[in-house]
Amino acid sequence: MASGEKSLVILDDDKNFRKSLVLEFQDLGYQIFEAENVFMVRQALEQSCRFDFGILDLRVGQDLGLHLIPDLLQTNPLCRIVMLTGYPTIATTVGAIKAGAVNYLLKPCSTELIEQALWMEGVHQNFDFDATDVLTPKLNQYEFELIEFVLIQCDWNVTKAAKRLGLHRQSLQRKMRKYPPLAKRADPF
Repeated sequence: MASGEKSLVILDDDKNFRKSLVLEFQDLGYQIFEAENVFMVRQALEQSCRFDFGILDLRVGQDLGLHLIPDLLQTNPLCRIVMLTGYPTIATTVGAIKAGAVNYLLKPCSTELIEQALWMEGVHQNFDFDATDVLTPKLNQYEFELIEFVLIQCDWNVTKAAKRLGLHRQSLQRKMRKYPPLAKRADPF
């Protein structure tokens, strides 16, 4: 990429949304690398690609775009990353920001808002958990987030997490079947 160009990786498994973002950001002068899965981005990074900006979907198939934040920042510590999601939770918002994302936005959102979020200092999100009935978490959502948080802290050890939560291991397993965690892997944050 020529010097002075703004390189941007766009990761989203929704082809239409991704293609729309690609066209919009190309018109704004960005050099784009688009990916439909985490593997494609990791492969580009292994081939010495370096990105100034990243727009990452939280859930990409069975994987999490969240896991790419450390990889992008390792190749360019100044990379500015915006996490997009259709399913916002307090845990994933905190996790994305702790991992190094500069913003976390609810999909769908406009190109203007995404670009603003890429350049903005400080965290901005386009949703408020208490703003609407749709986004107001219900009691079971808080329970789900607490379970996920404790599981991450316990490195996905169900027995250890159950003890911390004051539950029987089988009760926790039933709850996990009802509301499966985002990803059963080591702490991505």
